Amino acid sequence: MRNDESGGQARGAVEIGPAVGEADRAACYVIRGAVFVAEQGVSSALEPDAEDPGAEHLLARVGGVPLGTVRMVVRGRTGVLGRLAVLPSARGTGLGARLVRALEEHAARCGVARIELHAQLHARDFYTRLGYTAYGSEFTEAGMAHVSMAKEPVG
Repeated sequence: MRNDESGGQARGAVEIGPAVGEADRAACYVIRGAVFVAEQGVSSALEPDAEDPGAEHLLARVGGVPLGTVRMVVRGRTGVLGRLAVLPSARGTGLGARLVRALEEHAARCGVARIELHAQLHARDFYTRLGYTAYGSEFTEAGMAHVSMAKEPVG
């Protein structure tokens, strides 16, 4: 993996898979807490949320170290991508895109035909590069501007 923008490095083999068991879920929540609560100022009352118990979580490890996560809530044939978080040491390495692609592959295996998400405005171009299209008006969620985006077909 290449250097991130801060000069740090995330090195080693990348492993992305389902977060199984309490330790994996705890790692997801630690990453999300570091990114959303500590870094972005999201209220700890919103993170984690009521969707987490029924969601499918993926955890990315680089060299065995948990560095990123994403989740999907399935509603019929639609998957709702959310809580994509990558720790600063792994940003700029492509790990976020790999997490989204892994989630899309998982979604396709689960019969999901469409993926929707609420993108923070600064992440809109990231999702556009991955094939997502924005729709609707901008809105505020957790105190930040967002836009709805979707991709279909999945995979």
